[in-house]
Amino acid sequence: MGKPEALLFLVNSMSKPEKKAFSIASSGAASDPDYLKMYWIIVKDRGINSESLRRLFSESVPGASYDTTVNYLYKKLLDVMLELREEQDGYYSLYNKILKARILFEKSLFKECFSLLQKVMEKARALENYNALLMASRLELEYLLFLNLPDIDEKTLLNKQFAINETLRVIQKVNQQSSLYELLKHRVTYKGSVRSEKQKSELNDLVVSEMSIVASSNLENFEIKKLHQLFQANYLISVGDHKSALRAYYELNSLFENNKHLLANPPVYYLLTLEGVLESLRAIRNYEGMNYFVEQLKKLDSPSVNFKANVTCLCFLYELFPMLDKGNFAACEAVIEQYRENLFAKVNLLSLPRQAEFYLYTSLVYIGLKKNHKARETLNQIIFIGKSYYNLPLYRTIRLVNLMLLYEMRDSNMIKSETRSIRRDMNEIEKGYRIERIMLNFVNKQNLPAYRQKREELWSRMNPEVEDLHNDIFELQVIKIFDFTAWMESKILKIPLAETLENRI
Repeated sequence: MGKPEALLFLVNSMSKPEKKAFSIASSGAASDPDYLKMYWIIVKDRGINSESLRRLFSESVPGASYDTTVNYLYKKLLDVMLELREEQDGYYSLYNKILKARILFEKSLFKECFSLLQKVMEKARALENYNALLMASRLELEYLLFLNLPDIDEKTLLNKQFAINETLRVIQKVNQQSSLYELLKHRVTYKGSVRSEKQKSELNDLVVSEMSIVASSNLENFEIKKLHQLFQANYLISVGDHKSALRAYYELNSLFENNKHLLANPPVYYLLTLEGVLESLRAIRNYEGMNYFVEQLKKLDSPSVNFKANVTCLCFLYELFPMLDKGNFAACEAVIEQYRENLFAKVNLLSLPRQAEFYLYTSLVYIGLKKNHKARETLNQIIFIGKSYYNLPLYRTIRLVNLMLLYEMRDSNMIKSETRSIRRDMNEIEKGYRIERIMLNFVNKQNLPAYRQKREELWSRMNPEVEDLHNDIFELQVIKIFDFTAWMESKILKIPLAETLENRI
């Protein structure tokens, strides 16, 4: 992304407080400077591209340097945003004060420098910001050493060094736990949830390492306690134990609720916690319990446009799920229309896994409504456009939904081609769910029995295996996304999908 494109994105992502702060910072000029004229050109047309900006700016300010103005406006905006963050966020404030302490020392204002560093260390301890604490503590000793350690005895010096070592120990523990949690999230995101006891045992290295770290850590520390609960809850979800995961997430949510002053901005870990609670509640069909946590999601705020877009998408999904799982497709369409303006134009701001979820569930609604053309348009955003999605485990489920759609559209040639491709992929990676194999076999059956009695007999023969799938915690990893067995039942017995889904609740 070039600097003009980055500038356009930066301006269009500005919040109301940021725009107000920028207007105040620019209000002192006697006449509108070039950078301000460029800013207003962008604000008046959110869809403007860099070429149009260059043309309109040249017409508005003949002779002015376009590239120089772009660079200046970009820097000016970042300066204003940084100053605003310092007022809003203790994280920015701590590091800003450390920089001010350095300036005070350079100007030989030693007393003022050490006083400011002490304030930073006290605030950093209160906020459990150990990186800022380490930086300020180390800077204090460096400056004292430069001044030949004035008015400080050996015991005081040793205490300061011991405090730094303790800070380093906490940082090391937090980093170790963060690394394990990141590895777990990466495996679940790109390898998928656990499909067998063998795959479950393959996570044992992470579990043992995490337990070892916790055993040697101080669980009164917010960061360590938070990461421990997140690891446990995500592990339990990945192996299909949603009830235990829910208990872990409830504990984690209480931890966040009782320590709101320690939340980062944006509160990424709190968002992960709310998402985990909602995922677990959906898995055990506790839709009433989801309402409170969806409202908590809506209260989350941050200057980050990406964070806000992902929060909005989560709100959309978890308002959609209760209706989708029950087969109430008309209500689902109402939710889609409710979020169309605030979400559908911002899909590009979502993470790839979140985009995949968005397109998957939107297409399922359209399939349920028998709006196959809209479902095709939605799925095409992934199937034919987004090669980046191929490595996501959810992509396999998306391909199953695509097979459903091809079946609804009676496109037998494409069904055969797609089936061969999916089977090839399953053989290459040597893993697959039984539900996937059942679906592949079903969509390739060209002619179902014509008579109702024969269809009922067919479903009766399939039903024991279907019930077994619903009792298998590993198979439920796919069925919780969408109940493909309900769709097959609706096709065999010739009853509406909405009805079969409703009967499953």
